[in-house]
Amino acid sequence: MKKAKFMAIAAVAVLGLGLGGAAWSQAPSPEEMQRAKEFMQKSKAMMKPELREKADALPPEIQQFLFKVAVKHTRRSDTLTMRQVMQELLADYQAVAGAIATDNGELAADAARRLAHHRLPRGGMLPYLPLEKITGKDLGVLPAMEEAVEGGAMKLAAAAEKGDMAAAARHFGDVTAGCVACHAHFRGQPGVSARLK
Repeated sequence: MKKAKFMAIAAVAVLGLGLGGAAWSQAPSPEEMQRAKEFMQKSKAMMKPELREKADALPPEIQQFLFKVAVKHTRRSDTLTMRQVMQELLADYQAVAGAIATDNGELAADAARRLAHHRLPRGGMLPYLPLEKITGKDLGVLPAMEEAVEGGAMKLAAAAEKGDMAAAARHFGDVTAGCVACHAHFRGQPGVSARLK
């Protein structure tokens, strides 16, 4: 029964890959689908019971979205944390900013594509979110944020390759807005101390 449920979710996710996220130029291969399935299973096996219970209770559309993310992001780490992946994203983000400022379309496009196809951390994204945010309502914002960040990065790359740095800069603003919205929703201001009144 669980395998049938997973395959149904996977099928719906693949059919709706263009919804709520940056589309691929081609459909994922059966091998990519299998690797994503294995990543999801491995990630779930790592979860402590309270997190696994929250993950299992997520609505099907959120589970479909998380599977779609696993299919799309073929770069995965067995060791890196979400914070380390965010450091990689920041490096690519800064490379894009510098490239736009210096009219280097090739660098902007390359860095934007790396940003859009970033690595997934060990265990996926759920273990790094506040437990109280692992709900259908809170995770329901992810598709729009993914479209802003990853979709915006791919639009930025296309514009930069054409030498249209003004359009690339506009798309960079969309990427930035997506990053800020996601951080505000899930993280808050980093480094805030509970020891201050």
